[in-house]
Amino acid sequence: MAFKIVAFACLVAAASAGLLPAGPVSYTAPVAYAAAPLTKVVEDYNAHPQYNFAYDVQDGLTGDSKSQHETRDGDVVQGSYSVVDPDGTRRTVDYTADPHNGFNAVVRKEALGHVAKVVAPVAKVVAPVAYHAAPVAYSAPVYHH
Repeated sequence: MAFKIVAFACLVAAASAGLLPAGPVSYTAPVAYAAAPLTKVVEDYNAHPQYNFAYDVQDGLTGDSKSQHETRDGDVVQGSYSVVDPDGTRRTVDYTADPHNGFNAVVRKEALGHVAKVVAPVAKVVAPVAYHAAPVAYSAPVYHH
C-alpha cells in the first residue's frame, strides 16, 4: 500500500511540475523546407598541436608527493610523472608516444631516506551483550463444558 501512495505522490509531483501534458497532444506533419546549399563548416582543428603541461604537489601534512610534466609536438608526446609510494620509495615513469612506436614507458623506483606517513587504522572492539531469557510459564488450555 505504501508503494501505491509513493507512486501516486510521484505522479502528482510530475504533473504539477509540468512534466506531463495537461491536455491532449496532437502532432502534425513536418513542414517541408527547401534544401539550402551546404556551406563550408569551420572546425577548430589543429593539425599540429603543441603544449607543455606540468604540476607538482608536495604536502608536508599528509606526505603526499607527486609531480608530472608532459610536452607535445604534433603526434609526439613525451613526459614523466613520479609519486611517493606508501613503502617510502619514489616511483618515476618516463614515457613517450608517437605514431611509429606507440606508447612506451620506463618505470624506475628509488629508495628515499624517509618513509611516508602512514596512519594506523583504529580498531573497534565491541563488548558482547549479555542477556538472560525470561522464564516461560505454560499452562494447559481450560475447556468448559
